[in-house]
Order: sequence, then structure tokens, then C-alpha cells
Amino acid sequence: MPWAPALADPRTLSPLLGRQAIHAIKALLELAAAPQNWRSVNDLARVQNLPAPMLEQLLLQLRRAGLLEARRGRLGGYRLAMAAESIPLAAVLTAIGVPLGSEPSVAAGESSGAAAERVAALMERRLRGALERELQRCTLAELLYDLRSVRAELSDEGGLLMG
Repeated sequence: MPWAPALADPRTLSPLLGRQAIHAIKALLELAAAPQNWRSVNDLARVQNLPAPMLEQLLLQLRRAGLLEARRGRLGGYRLAMAAESIPLAAVLTAIGVPLGSEPSVAAGESSGAAAERVAALMERRLRGALERELQRCTLAELLYDLRSVRAELSDEGGLLMG
């Protein structure tokens, strides 16, 4: 079954996380769905409709961060290096270079800014902090559960989730 619509089109979340983050998360979800299996770059790229060299760069970054294992050879490929429950989304984003800092674009302490700009900067800092906390809390396993739930909803069986 194809990806859920929200994950199928990276443009739906790219302003928030970025396209590379969405592609990395989708690849990890594919690997988390069958964690014991080795999956080739070409297989993952085909499923995601992405150029294999671009996806391979992301997978290499995830491997360097310790989130993936790699094995060469005909039966090789990539698989998760740990349980999906142990992989927070913040670790995925950090591995591929997405900044998680909670610094607003306008410094809250600047004396030259108008009061409204300073309040907006404070609000932005709060929102970034909340996003960072959620990314630390939410794991790959939770997204996999969501993906399976959406797939079940969209299936011909009308939402019955088995296994």
C-alpha cells in the first residue's frame, strides 16, 4: 500500500522539517517495518521514488550517527542499528544536519527592536522549544504505529488493524 498522503508528498511538511528530513524519516520507517531485513539503497529509493545517490547520502549520515547498520554484498544493504523505540526523531534530524536549536530569528534581548518584535521573538523561542521537546519525545516506533494505522484506515478492510 502506498504511503499515507501526508508522508507521500514531502511538500506537506517540508517547511517545518525540510525535505531531507522527510526522506530520511520515510527510509527509516521502511526499515523499521521489517527491522531484521537488510534493504538496498536502490530498493528504498524505488519505494520512495527518489534518486538512489541522494538517498544513499542520507543513509550514510544516519549510519555515521549510529542509527543504521550497513552490510556490503548481494544480500547486504541497511537496517536499523537499534529498536525503533530507541530512536527519537531529534536524533534523526541531528544526524542529517537539521538544526534543532531554539534560537529565534530576532534576538529577544535586542534593545533596538520594537516591543511587538521582541514578543514575537519570545513566542518563536517557545514554539521552537516545544518542537524540540516533541522531537526528543517522539520515536520512530510511534511514527511506525501511526503509519500502520493510516494504512489500515485506507485498506479495503475498512480500518481493521491486524498484527
